[in-house]
Amino acid sequence: MIRTLVADDEPLIATGIRTVLESAGDIEVVATARDGREAVRAARLHRVDVALLDIAMPVLDGLAAAAELTGTHVVLLTAFGDEDNVRRAVRHGVSGFVLKTCTPDELIRAVHAAHAGQAYLSPAVARQVLDLAASGSPGRGHEGGHDAARRLATLTAREADVLALVAQGLSNAQVARRLHMTEASVKTYVSRILAKLNCANRVQAALLLRDAPFTP
Repeated sequence: MIRTLVADDEPLIATGIRTVLESAGDIEVVATARDGREAVRAARLHRVDVALLDIAMPVLDGLAAAAELTGTHVVLLTAFGDEDNVRRAVRHGVSGFVLKTCTPDELIRAVHAAHAGQAYLSPAVARQVLDLAASGSPGRGHEGGHDAARRLATLTAREADVLALVAQGLSNAQVARRLHMTEASVKTYVSRILAKLNCANRVQAALLLRDAPFTP
């Protein structure tokens, strides 16, 4: 069983998430919390595998709580339009992001992916981040662009094709259809790309591509 914590300051939302997760059969919600500080204590006490944290919580927000939860995979619950917080968390390697309006299946997939040590990013969240990056974000200087290009140059042509589609916010299944590959092959390619680029997740890799003055 995947031991899970749900933290949200709205009891109705927390109850709904708990119901969805426990319907999966292999996920157990062992604790709930209404603020970030309570979430950190509960995660440590109950030895939680995956913590689902609302970004906007009192006392300690989801981002601050995630920073304290070393050894626990964190999936952040976010609202549409919360790009700044999502980008901050992406930079810190949080395991996943889902919108509060996501489907039950997507929520369960996010927990399974996080438990397996993989990043799960809701396509809608990924597109928010990538659209923001494409419009020009601060801190992307000349030197940083050349570092991005150097790292991207290590990719093979096929890896570059996969990354280009990932950077558009496509899921593994969508990339597989576009490139006439199996979904399992795409997962392997994405893992290899992340390792080569030293990125924690697919959005970090996509942002690196946006930072480069040219693509590999």
